[in-house]
Formats: sequence, structure tokens, C-alpha cells
Amino acid sequence: MLDAILRPKSIAVVGASRQPDTIGYQILDNLVRWGFKGPVYPVNPGAVHIHSIPAYPSVSAIPGPVDLAVIVVRKQHVLAIAEECGRKGVKGLVVITAGFAEVGGEGIERERQLVEIVTRYGMRMVGPNCMGVLNTDPAVSLLATFAPKMPPHGPVAIVSQSGAMGQSILDYGEELGIGIYQFVSVGNKPNVSGNDLLEYWADDPNVKVILMYLESFGNPRRFAQIARKLTRRKPIFVVKAGRTAAGARAASSHTAALAGTDLAADVLMQQCGVIRAQTVEELFDYAMAFPRLPLPKGNRVAIISNAGGPAIILADACESSGLAVPELAPQTQAAIRARVAEEASVRNPVDLIASAKAAVYREVIKLVLGDPNVDAVIASFVASWHSAQAAAGWLLTGRSAHQRGLSSWVRPITSTDREAVTVRMNRPTVASSATTRAALIRIDTAPPGRHLPAAPRRIRRVPIKSTDMAVRQARPMAV
Repeated sequence: MLDAILRPKSIAVVGASRQPDTIGYQILDNLVRWGFKGPVYPVNPGAVHIHSIPAYPSVSAIPGPVDLAVIVVRKQHVLAIAEECGRKGVKGLVVITAGFAEVGGEGIERERQLVEIVTRYGMRMVGPNCMGVLNTDPAVSLLATFAPKMPPHGPVAIVSQSGAMGQSILDYGEELGIGIYQFVSVGNKPNVSGNDLLEYWADDPNVKVILMYLESFGNPRRFAQIARKLTRRKPIFVVKAGRTAAGARAASSHTAALAGTDLAADVLMQQCGVIRAQTVEELFDYAMAFPRLPLPKGNRVAIISNAGGPAIILADACESSGLAVPELAPQTQAAIRARVAEEASVRNPVDLIASAKAAVYREVIKLVLGDPNVDAVIASFVASWHSAQAAAGWLLTGRSAHQRGLSSWVRPITSTDREAVTVRMNRPTVASSATTRAALIRIDTAPPGRHLPAAPRRIRRVPIKSTDMAVRQARPMAV
């Protein structure tokens, strides 16, 4: 039934406007400008044409069938519009309008009545109080949001409980060149919820990674049941807001989210194999890593750096989280020693020292990737663009099916730097040092054939303190 919302064959924009600075105009303009593959019907009783398209005074006046109605009218009119959509046979609603349960008082009753109408007619509804939906599939090309542009097509599905955060997530994904498959801003989610979308995406081969921004778990038990099965095949990453008392109060007034203890949310996600990100940046570092890197045979990590300090931090972080940093095989050490400066360390971590050139980085990474004691490689750079280029060129070449490489920047990098390495240099994952080790730790908790560990009976939680984040690891521990 969610196909009517995410793969509709026809759309009515109820509340379409001729004023460019209105949401009703922006959504209609997006549908037309980005080439939705089906008829679009503007509905406005005060207009004959909108965006050079014939307008209709009501949904019932539309001559053909309507799969999806996007409702952008005043809150007082939403119930009547929903009723009319039900009588018309509309299958899905996206209610952009706010002023429902999130404001309390009569808004709660208004939302209850809206849900009753939707249920009575067998429709499905995203919203109210949402940003809209999009689907980048070229066969659909649906941009039913007021976002300024369609993101690039890719394997990532996103659900956001906040419209503004959803926009930020889309902007961040575009900056990093991460392709989005579908995006849903669920708003107050009294009908279509994050759980429904997880079920919808579970068997979609186009979805490789699922990102979620949540302010509450509407049905934690159902979430656990769905996520526990799904994370065996596809990784789920969640930014859960409302961690503090102040944040929980804000969430309640924002999307009518019911507050729960943050500890309970943490335990719930860990038990389901869901990975919790602390920031949107961390969320996208995971999103960059998981679709592009294979699962390793084991947890043995090699670290290559041109500075000792970052290598030590990475080694501590890996071993504290259950990853092994083994000594390299004697033949590998000998081969590296023949190519590096006398002051370099060749055991593991490999410290090439600051004078290491691009050619040295390239050769050493190739040698380490071939070491029988290594399942994964982290290459760390300190302000050396040529070394970064060399490492990037080798991180995804010359590897077996179960080897992975992550690159790590010690200094903050610009979007231009990141794009150059990520896109032009054969698409390795490039991130800050902290989020690089976090991503590798998360991936390496999974045995071959699984994206994440099976739901554990008990969770061991190991904090790894650094200057910019704490990495949490959830691993099974026998009872």
C-alpha cells in the first residue's frame, strides 16, 4: 500500500498556489521540474491554471484516478479534504500541514479525527506536520517535498521525524555525494511510521542502507521485531534525539513525540543490531562506509599513518573495541623496511613519518593489503594531499573480497577534498579519524554474511574516549 505514496502513478497537490514563495507552489514546481512520471493535478478553487497546468476546484473534480494527494491547506480544512480524498478513491495522503497533535489541545482531537478518516477509507498517510516524500528512481522521479532539489540517485533510504532535520540530512548527503533512493519525512507519524517503512524497504533490492532520525519510538516492541530481522541483511543507523529532559520536552512540542529514557532507547537499539550515531556527520560516515566496503574475514586491522600520534589513538580505539591490531608478517615488515625511511616503524601500526611521499604510501598499502594477518586497513593522513591521493588509489584496489580499507583525516577536510578523494580516487571512504575508526569498528562487529551481529542476549558496551567523540560498540556476550 505504500507504493501509492512512494511510487504513485498520479498526484494531486491540494493547496497548490500561484505564489512562488509558498509551499503549495514549491511542491508543484518540484514535481514538474524534476519530471514526475505521471499526471499532476493542481487543486485550488481560486485558480484556472497553475504553473501552466489546468487547475481543479476540488479533488472530486479531477477526471482521472489519483494515487497520492499532497495536502498543503490550512489545518481547519484538512479533515474535509481527507474525507473528499477518501470518497474519490485516493490511496495515499501526504499531509504537510502542521497544527495537530504536536500543538496539544484541540490539535490532538483534530489528528484523531484525521486518522479515523484515513482508516475508514483504507488510505495510508504520511504526516501531518511533515516535509514530504521523494523517490529518485528514474522510473518515478518523485520530489513531493519543498526541498530545493532532487538528490542524486543511490542506495540509501532515509526516514526523518523532523522536516528541518530531513532537509539538513539531504543537504549533507548531497555535499558528500551520497546517493539517496527514497526519503520520507513522517512528521507526527500517527499512520505511516518508521516501522512501516522498515518493513517496506526490507525486501527492496535498491535499498542497501537505512538512515533514521527519530525523536521517539512509537511502538518499540514492533521496532525490535522488525529491526532484529532486517539488520541481518541491511544496516540501520539511527540518530535518536531527545536524549535529555530538555530535548525530550522539545521533541514533544515538535512532533508530538512521547519521551522515553535514553538508556532504554540505547539498549533497544543495541539488542536489535541497530547502530546509533551521535551526530548527522557520523550518520553519513557510516552511510559512506557500509555500501562500499565488503565484510572482512575477521577483526584484524592494520594501521598506516604518516604520524605517530594518530596511529596510537587509532590502535587504542581498535583494541579497546575488540578489534585486533596484530604485528605484520615478517616478510611484510621486511618488504616495507626496504621502501621506507630508516626512522619509520614497520610493525603495526606502520608509521611512515611525515616525509613519506605518495609512491611510498601506495606501495606500503599494497603490501599491507596482501599480508595474511590483515583483514582491514586504516590509512591515516596528516595534511598531506599527495599522500591522500596515493592511499585513496589503493584502498579499493588489489584487495580480496573480504578486505576493506578506510581512510582517515586528522585535520578537518573541505567538501572539495572529500569529493576529490571519494569520487575521483575510486570511491574509498574518507572521514575524520574518529568516525573512520567508528565505522570500521561497526563494520567489523559483523561476521561474513551479516551486516551486523545477531541480536545479543546481553550487551557489552565499551566507550572509547577521544577529543571529538565516543565510539560505542555492541557485541554479543555469553550469558
